[in-house]
Amino acid sequence: MIKKTVLFIFTLLFLASAAFAAVNINNADQAALETLPGIGAAKAAAIIDYRTQNGNFKTKEGLLQVKGIGPKMLEKVEQEIEI
Repeated sequence: MIKKTVLFIFTLLFLASAAFAAVNINNADQAALETLPGIGAAKAAAIIDYRTQNGNFKTKEGLLQVKGIGPKMLEKVEQEIEI
């Protein structure tokens, strides 16, 4: 009984942490980028294109260099991304 309870708690914690995992904008694929609020196919492709041409982002604010991403968009995704 205790083993089942511990396993259940461990599974819940794992699923909760996975649900709140940040998207790394330096290695995320198209699908992962599209999970960010306000980021659709075109903006995800623009992020990947920018990253391919200019190298990895050094800061979250580097996203402002991507066409179609402004301060309001950065504010929407800032808490959900990582470098």
